[in-house]
Amino acid sequence: MEPAVVLDHVSKEFPVNLRGLRVRAVDDLSLTVPSGCVYALLGPNGGGKSTTLKLILGLLQPGRGRVWVGGHPAGSLEARRRIGFLPELPYFPRHLTGREVVTHHARLGGLARRGLASRVEEMIATVNLASAADRRIGTYSKGMLQRIGLAQALVHDPDLVILDEPAAGVDPVALAELTALLERLKRAGKTIVLTTHQLASVEGLCDRVALLYRGRLVLEGAVAELLGETGAASDLRVSGLGAADEAALGAWAAGRGATVTALARERPRLEERLVTVLAREAREAVR
Repeated sequence: MEPAVVLDHVSKEFPVNLRGLRVRAVDDLSLTVPSGCVYALLGPNGGGKSTTLKLILGLLQPGRGRVWVGGHPAGSLEARRRIGFLPELPYFPRHLTGREVVTHHARLGGLARRGLASRVEEMIATVNLASAADRRIGTYSKGMLQRIGLAQALVHDPDLVILDEPAAGVDPVALAELTALLERLKRAGKTIVLTTHQLASVEGLCDRVALLYRGRLVLEGAVAELLGETGAASDLRVSGLGAADEAALGAWAAGRGATVTALARERPRLEERLVTVLAREAREAVR
């Protein structure tokens, strides 16, 4: 299957002042996003996440390297048709209703007039905004804006959904609803690329993560691999035992014809792993 996104040795610089000083926001970045996975772009502010998203969207052109979306050059009509995008701070005209916003983006997405209204209703129901669909956007809360933003991103049924900080500023209830929606999209086979500072809320949802620091890729892989998990299952899971208790448990199991093959300890958090890597990169940067 064709990868959803491929970045091949991509670099992007921006001018800083009139003297010709330039800053490299993305530095020789290569990564592949498999189709049908949830892929998180992580890193501190200024790490290159937003620039990378804009390169995938075709809003920026790389200075070097190439970007492909579904086998098509990023920014091409074929690539753009495959993408649904929710920016970190979605803006919609305040005088429009939620239904009008989604309808407008359905037309921009090329939906035929026949079936357009039913598709709009379907998306509004998907994000649980049916009761507020005819309210003006200016009356919406932050969480409601995020949900109507998701509806407009999904209305044309894209293969690739790009979400820039989708959990930013939403309350716990809205966050739970967002996570449930992303899980449904994942089960439907959609590819999701997201950035987030709330990794704990989506860690269980992500298949792969990439950690960017100063525009460079410093860590990439499957979540289980990065946490050092082998994937081997244990029938017995025990926590909080000391060495002596573990030995006693092993003897007890042996006396009953069983074998203790693994004692599960507290699962490491991905966030802790990434913080460790970033701290190492920061130390090396000042040497």
